[in-house]
Amino acid sequence: MAKNKPIGVVYSTDPDFRYRYEEVEEAATLDPAGQDLRVMRDSKRRAGKTVTLVTGFVGTSADLEKLGKTLKTRCGIGGTAKDGEIVLQGDVRDKVCEILTKEGYRFKRAGG
Repeated sequence: MAKNKPIGVVYSTDPDFRYRYEEVEEAATLDPAGQDLRVMRDSKRRAGKTVTLVTGFVGTSADLEKLGKTLKTRCGIGGTAKDGEIVLQGDVRDKVCEILTKEGYRFKRAGG
């Protein structure tokens, strides 16, 4: 979700130089009933391929990837989980909504 970015110097000739990094805090993961997820279909910027997006997750990257893996495994498809959203290949909104309901997540289905 969040990457550490070097701050200060861009380049140094000092062989003992060490970059300093910003400390980026991740938000604590809310319980499933406290999440406000959006499930939608999308094909923009994807060469016409249809994907299912799950956005609005509040929590750590590890928990986002865990939820993404659960959805991918139960739907039997590929996808990715990064930058606060889960991208699943194909239009599987119905399956995703069923799985999220069984897991206790709050969500809204958007986009038709």
